Amino acid sequence: MQQSCPLLEAYLGKPSTEGMEYLNYYLVTKKEQARCLEEDSKEEEDLESTEGLFYWEKLERQARMERKKKGGEKIRTWEPNSCETFNVAGHDISIKLSLDSYGALIWPAARALCEYLQNNKEEIDLMDKAVLEIGAGTGLVSIVSSLLGAWVTSSDLPDILGNLRYNLSRNTRGRCRYTPQVAAMAWGHNLQRNFPHQVFRYDYVLAADVVYHHDCLDELLATMEHFCRPNTTLIWANKVRFESDQTFIQRFKDTFDTTVLAEVPEEGVFIFKATFKTNWD
Repeated sequence: MQQSCPLLEAYLGKPSTEGMEYLNYYLVTKKEQARCLEEDSKEEEDLESTEGLFYWEKLERQARMERKKKGGEKIRTWEPNSCETFNVAGHDISIKLSLDSYGALIWPAARALCEYLQNNKEEIDLMDKAVLEIGAGTGLVSIVSSLLGAWVTSSDLPDILGNLRYNLSRNTRGRCRYTPQVAAMAWGHNLQRNFPHQVFRYDYVLAADVVYHHDCLDELLATMEHFCRPNTTLIWANKVRFESDQTFIQRFKDTFDTTVLAEVPEEGVFIFKATFKTNWD
């Protein structure tokens, strides 16, 4: 008996905007709009509950309660190191961090990739493109891609998704052409079952600072191979830190047709562009 894909029921597919004007147009699926309205209603009804929230969510909830009590007086909610702010595509982005997780911090390659995408829109045109980010972490790259007009699926491990979903919703809702989706993904595990090629197709796959001194590099490369199909462009930004980074870069070049799009010497960051290798040696 063929196994069903657990994500297919929730998978909405890339919405069509054919014949529609882009300017001030916010495309939201009915399911996403209903979810957002439900969240808004629940938040207003249950401000006092902090069960199951991240520490920084509890702080914000408490501050909102105080503002209500004091008639809307503004109160400083966040410690300086608990969030970072950026301005991209004319929008202010505020990223909430979580210091207890590598996946909830912003790393140099993510900043470099965002800057590159914003400054090279003619070369890397994300407008109306289907984009997958693997190892999305805080969601900064996914947010910037959404602001640049892409339909984004942002993925990471399950324990990262709460912070990721919060940052995406806070920084894209009402601003973007498409509502970004969030998906749980463990590199190298059940990829064809959970993300079958015949359903999940992407124009671009993005990754930033996903190579560390860890034991998951084989699985990472397998994941890149799974999603980097013909007609897909993989863009990977990486800060070189360890000898294992250089080894992985060579394996990456052996697996894909690659070029270096940019280099940030002061940060040790390289941005690679890769496509499906059709002629194997």
